[in-house]
Amino acid sequence: MAGALEGIKVLDLSRVLAGPWAGQLLADMGADVIKIERPQSGDDTRQWAPPALADGTAAYFVCANRGKRSLTVDISRPEGQDIVRRLAGEADVLLENYKVGGLAKYGLDYASLAALNPRLVYCSITGFGQDGPYSELPGYDFILQGMSGLMSITGPADGEPHKVGVAVTDVFTGLYASNAIMAALVARERSGRGQYIDCALFDCAVAMLANVNSNWLVGGKVPPRLGNAHANIVPYQVFACADGHFILACGNDRQFAALAGLLDHPQWAEDERFATNPQRVRYRDVLIPLLAEAFRSRSRAEWLAALERIGVPGGPINTIDEAFADPQLRHRGLEVHLRDGKGLEVPMVGCPVKLSATPVEYCLAPPALGEHTDAILTDMGYDAVSIGQLRMQEII
Repeated sequence: MAGALEGIKVLDLSRVLAGPWAGQLLADMGADVIKIERPQSGDDTRQWAPPALADGTAAYFVCANRGKRSLTVDISRPEGQDIVRRLAGEADVLLENYKVGGLAKYGLDYASLAALNPRLVYCSITGFGQDGPYSELPGYDFILQGMSGLMSITGPADGEPHKVGVAVTDVFTGLYASNAIMAALVARERSGRGQYIDCALFDCAVAMLANVNSNWLVGGKVPPRLGNAHANIVPYQVFACADGHFILACGNDRQFAALAGLLDHPQWAEDERFATNPQRVRYRDVLIPLLAEAFRSRSRAEWLAALERIGVPGGPINTIDEAFADPQLRHRGLEVHLRDGKGLEVPMVGCPVKLSATPVEYCLAPPALGEHTDAILTDMGYDAVSIGQLRMQEII
């Protein structure tokens, strides 16, 4: 069955994570994604190892480049620019994360390519966007986590600010970018014209703070760092137990009353300091020590089983290997194993989106550098002699 984006051709000139993440999602949905890479070196993340596959390809590269075809092109050379320009003339989408104005000197900027192909959807991902006082600065996930305010609310209340354990700014930007691209494709169906998308890591990092932003805008108080606690819900955090830790996510007054009964303190649900969530937030410093003392008496498994019986949400804190062994993860098919062009098995996390009519199909493993160069150029009309000359000149 054809994918949802079957027939859509994407040129992915991006590298590292945010852009490739967007391109991979488009590929998962059925688009033909051609990854444009530098000859000899390719995407920086190909070398970000260990760990790596048997052929030396870094696991980092693998996570964001499924479903793509790799074409090596030196875009600093006129012949390389011509290849990309010809591809862009027939493409639906171009995705890039060069510095602001970085592609203009090659004639591969939006204005130049839109003149050739008015239907082109052109998405630029940068650190700070195409304008503003920081627009010329490079963007790094770690720095953006700090600048956006994310690190100020992450980590223990009495310790230093922490970054999130994965590059969430890059990942969220990739998701925002892919959504914007698909929206632009829908708009093109009405207007007949493509458009330019300006997507910035800084903007996305700020936007993803959700209720934390709203707390500041509405309440006027700088949100504190609360460790594993929640700013707006109590009790909603990690607790220590007899053999480790578990998560309690008590989201309403009914659940708190059930929890109080489970802990043999039903009077807590009637105490004016704890009876409602706003009061529990106000008096969290009184309530949390009482709960912490009670939870030390039993094991994690006992508490989670008891919480499930009374309908109060709770959960374990799994290590990555425990998460991959979880029966729900295995049932949902989130771990997939693909084979590359050399027959090497490539383990990956699959696309989490389940489409009923156009389900995701995994047709291509993350490509070897330049794996599809000859095939793509042949489809464009280059003959074997021309391809050989381009290779000898190190243009491909």
